[in-house]
Amino acid sequence: MIQQASPLILVDGSSYLYRAFFASQQADLRTSDGVPSGAVRVVTSMLRSLINQYPESRIAVIFDAKGKTFRDEIFAEYKSHRPPMPDDLRLQIEPIHNIIRAMGLPLIVEDGVEADDVIGTMALQATQQGCDILISTGDKDMAQLVNQHVTLINTMTNTILDAEGVKEKYGIHPHLIIDFLALMGDKSDNIPGVPGVGEKTALALLQGIGGISELYERLDDIAALGFRGSKTMAKKLQDNRQAAELSYLLATIKTDVPLDFELSDIKHPKQDKEKLLELFSTYEFRSWVKELEEGIDAVAEEKAAVAAMPDVPQSVNYQVITEQAELDRWLDKLKAADLFAFDTETDRLDYMEAELVGVSFAVQAGEAAYVPLAHDYVGAPVQLDRNAVLAQLKPLLESETHQKVGQHIKFDMNVLARYNIELKGVAFDTMLESYVLNSVATRHDMDSLAQKYLGVKTVTFEEIAGKGKKQLTFNQVDLEQAGPYAAEDADITLRLHQALNARLSTESSLTSVLEQIEIPLIPVLSKIERHGAMVDASLLGKQSIEIEQRLAELEREVHELAGEVFNLASPKQLQVILFEKMQLPVRKKTPKGVPSTAEEVLQELALEYPLPKLLLEHRSLSKLKSTYTDKLPLMINKRTGRIHTSYHQAITATGRLSSTDPNLQNIPVRTAEGRRIRHAFVAPEGYQLVAADYSQIELRIMAHLSGDKGLLKAFALGEDIHKATAAEVFNTELSQVTADQRRSAKAINFGLIYGMSAFGLAKQLGIGRNEAKQYIEHYFATYPGVQNYMEDIREKAKSQGYVETVYGRRLYLPAINASNAIQRQAAERTAINAPMQGTAADIIKRAMIKVDQWLPGSAFDACMIMQVHDELVFEVRTEQVEEFKVRISEQMQFAAELDVPLIVEAGSGENWEQAH
Repeated sequence: MIQQASPLILVDGSSYLYRAFFASQQADLRTSDGVPSGAVRVVTSMLRSLINQYPESRIAVIFDAKGKTFRDEIFAEYKSHRPPMPDDLRLQIEPIHNIIRAMGLPLIVEDGVEADDVIGTMALQATQQGCDILISTGDKDMAQLVNQHVTLINTMTNTILDAEGVKEKYGIHPHLIIDFLALMGDKSDNIPGVPGVGEKTALALLQGIGGISELYERLDDIAALGFRGSKTMAKKLQDNRQAAELSYLLATIKTDVPLDFELSDIKHPKQDKEKLLELFSTYEFRSWVKELEEGIDAVAEEKAAVAAMPDVPQSVNYQVITEQAELDRWLDKLKAADLFAFDTETDRLDYMEAELVGVSFAVQAGEAAYVPLAHDYVGAPVQLDRNAVLAQLKPLLESETHQKVGQHIKFDMNVLARYNIELKGVAFDTMLESYVLNSVATRHDMDSLAQKYLGVKTVTFEEIAGKGKKQLTFNQVDLEQAGPYAAEDADITLRLHQALNARLSTESSLTSVLEQIEIPLIPVLSKIERHGAMVDASLLGKQSIEIEQRLAELEREVHELAGEVFNLASPKQLQVILFEKMQLPVRKKTPKGVPSTAEEVLQELALEYPLPKLLLEHRSLSKLKSTYTDKLPLMINKRTGRIHTSYHQAITATGRLSSTDPNLQNIPVRTAEGRRIRHAFVAPEGYQLVAADYSQIELRIMAHLSGDKGLLKAFALGEDIHKATAAEVFNTELSQVTADQRRSAKAINFGLIYGMSAFGLAKQLGIGRNEAKQYIEHYFATYPGVQNYMEDIREKAKSQGYVETVYGRRLYLPAINASNAIQRQAAERTAINAPMQGTAADIIKRAMIKVDQWLPGSAFDACMIMQVHDELVFEVRTEQVEEFKVRISEQMQFAAELDVPLIVEAGSGENWEQAH
């Protein structure tokens, strides 16, 4: 590419800002008064380097504007996981802007768009004018702008990318960069991408077929590409088409931003020496002050400064222990420590099968050790005997007085249990500290937390073990890599605890949630997971066959109604059938403007048309089969004969537990087929299952929170709350309430606490919108305290940015003051419901802890085996079942003190469905 010697240079100021800050953070440069100055110095250095390298060029610096952009309106979660700007960086923005202006460089900010979009628009204009543009950035997104007139330069590494350079670096030409980002997503911007598509898969698709539009036109050709997972990739793309199209929209840099200036308005820089001298003196940049005062050439100094900043080393002392004497010294350290970080390394993630490969610990920041126990690759050094080391660690690990901190320490607890070690003295878990501090601020894995709270990029498992089929298990990883990786886990855990605990300690309510609910729940969940639940594989097998037959029938019925055979799993073919051939009304469109066939669209259409109703049944049964009836038998552990789920404390925003492998929370209960899944959860011989469930707990919590006299009275008298509401709303005697009236009242009771509008209620009840509006008005007239609560909690959320449960758990609402009405209203609905959901979550967790403490000292031969929503499930000796139901109800009822009684309904049977 032939480029002009003096291109117009566009500097991505926002990219500069963050990269400069993190590059300088470890050096922690400050003035003698303690004012942070590292980012100011690095940004200024890079700009000076550009000016010196391109003395004839005109230069402009573009920054992101404050506030939301059009992408936030398209996708509420866009960049939502990004942490707030660090205070030290915020303090440096104004001086950076002042220096840029003093250097004579235009500083451009356009509201409602990002710096990328302004740069993209300017780049297009330059291309149309035949003018060369050099974009100074480190962001790969900008590669989509490269053409014969547009080039990228990374000033930190002094590398230049033209079109061929983009191809060499990323494996694709610039015109496919947007497709690349849309397929694999972008974690830094929270662009979702297509689940399961990483960099290699995205490249295979783009190189083999072409961009996203071509991919969806040639889905049948994907399997022939032959890469790992290619046979299932077409379905993956089909199922996630909306996500791919949304991601494409988010990743596309705008090139049509209205600008109130012309490229010709950007002039050669003319610096204000006096202002620069003042700024450089204030921030103690002595070499630059000297240059301005004496007129010396400081180019060499600038290059040295820029090169030096990113490479400031972090001082750590990590040790790999292979000698007994070294282990003895560390055991003494652990015994003397007030608190130590502990971590295990295993050969797999299945806690029921994982073999212990090594352990690591840390007692102070920057100092950690790893004890390898089972690395067995060819040439592995001799290691200490695993059983001998565990025997020495057992008293420490089982000690209540020696306090430990871990990251997701339940996994370590489960693994150690296989080696007859009961981990005790767990004082903290950094995953839970982060979760309690702010459940929606970030993901709560170690890598994410280290980046957010420590500004540290940790070594990832893939970096030491590889990816895909060739990925090594940890026992095969060379100790030269495994040792520092494992020791870093313990060190980072300790440092995270120190950072997070400092924040939590100022908030007594959050500390209480952590110390009284989340930490005590860890061993309870560990026991439930390891005990597992019995399932009848043969019963599930029969159900799979029946579902398969029903699916075939449904497919025939759908084809008959459509008048032709088509692929039910193809959104494109379904669009043609529903909206072109059958002319059904289009309820919603995808980001690309085509009619949507998403679940909620089919549900709406199913109210009036038979084909969408059949499609929904087909989808539901297909999911039931693949997720449960086919999969559950394969998940039975050969050693225990049971399935062992994993409960997650740090996934949902509200505090609710979730579970995976299998997901017990999502077993459908509203259909006969879904309920039959619970028939397969059975009790062992001599036992029955007891299911104890809180009755209408969220409505009771609403009564408590709102203090509404009508609700409090109804619950205090033990009335059927839905009948009581129906009697008030429909102005009839309690004894005269019909089944339909009660059903409507139930929809109102539950709908309103989830923020349902009159439109939503009308749709659910099949009535007119005005009639639904009258129902709601009558409801609020009957229960004015509820309406007052809703108004108060909305205002409180807007003023403080979060809502709280009865026990002090917080849910932050980033969009509560959003200018976008849809986002703001969604946040308001969450503000109303989250305190109820969160309090219900806290209560069931408190109940689990209480029951776990009570059971061992009781006379019952019983064990807690599952938690699902507001329900606990137990295996109980058959002859003790009736008494147990009474006692367990008492235990759970007294897990909380509310202004209304908590009612627990307990049932029993040979399987879970009978117990319900």
